[in-house]
Amino acid sequence: MSLKNCHNIADLRARARRKLPPAIFDFMDGAADDEVTLRRNTSAFDDYELLPRHLSDVSNVSLRTEVLGQTIAAPIILAPTGMSRLFHHDGELAVARAAAEAGIYYSLSTSSSVSLEDIAAATSGPKMFQLYIHKDRELTRELMTRAKDAGYEAACVTIDTAVLGNRERDLYSGLTVPPRLTLKSLLGFAMHPRWGLNVLTHDQLSLPNISHRVDAVSQDAMSIIAYVNDQLDASVRWDDVAEVAAAWGGPFGVKGVMSPTDAVRAADAGATAVIVSNHGGRQLDGVAATVDLVAECVDALQGRAEVILDGGVRRGTHVVKALALGAKACMMGRPYLWGLAAGGEAGVNRFLGLMRNEIERDMALTGCRTVEEITPDYIRRRPTQWPRNY
Repeated sequence: MSLKNCHNIADLRARARRKLPPAIFDFMDGAADDEVTLRRNTSAFDDYELLPRHLSDVSNVSLRTEVLGQTIAAPIILAPTGMSRLFHHDGELAVARAAAEAGIYYSLSTSSSVSLEDIAAATSGPKMFQLYIHKDRELTRELMTRAKDAGYEAACVTIDTAVLGNRERDLYSGLTVPPRLTLKSLLGFAMHPRWGLNVLTHDQLSLPNISHRVDAVSQDAMSIIAYVNDQLDASVRWDDVAEVAAAWGGPFGVKGVMSPTDAVRAADAGATAVIVSNHGGRQLDGVAATVDLVAECVDALQGRAEVILDGGVRRGTHVVKALALGAKACMMGRPYLWGLAAGGEAGVNRFLGLMRNEIERDMALTGCRTVEEITPDYIRRRPTQWPRNY
């Protein structure tokens, strides 16, 4: 299937699956434990129904909106995802360039395989840098300073990684730290020689934002990943978040909020945006679907911070539903990685084009000309049973 014959995100996922070794695809695609939350993040959108208003003159539909201090061309933010060069040799550079061309925010992960400075130099689009609060607080401060100096417009802190989730697909494939690859996994790599050739003929995979902190004699990727994992700090508290928010001094998100209580705590700590996220189901399995928490967090915040939904978005209707529930924008991670694996920068462009077309069409069919017009009047939770007189 060529990119031009990929007509939805599911098609991009199928193409990515064919192009990647199974162990690499599962690393990108998998989640924690039984992956219940991974599935529910998407299926929960089916619990909401749109209520169109017709004859509204939708001859001109605008997707432009403002979030995190920037006007963006569509209510989409590309979520921070680590080590994107595993999926295509251009990695984060390809994604950042596609986001800039589309006029939307790109969020760069601390664990990116391209440095934050190289991303800043390569693109002029709006960018957010994602931070963890490390055991080594000086490392967190250093990364934040580098992001500010490089011109990133916003920052966010991820708060749901006190420990790493139990990602069993990686245990079965052996794509762990250190690697314990199985015969089946090795055969999968052998069956995808083009992926292997690209790995061998391009720069060595690394985590350049962090690598200088690792002993010079241990600069292989797995040693650096082990160092990053060891830096996860289970003692982080809201005071630490407040310190980072104050030091950043600009648009600031807290990513990983999964309750109205924590939404308010994030605003109290200085967040200008609350990112309702369960890490794509990769941390704690069995938690609520993020779409089910949007309205509750919006109500709790009373306008003190923007709400961004992260998780499970696969269709334009999902974006419209999230906006109707009160979100300012939607973050997407796996879908653009499927596009990246499917065709590099062209694949990410294809993903963004599909999403933009779907959102624009769905807004017109809902009767909304602007993002601001998408209000709770256009949505309801699906009845659990039919009325008696049906």
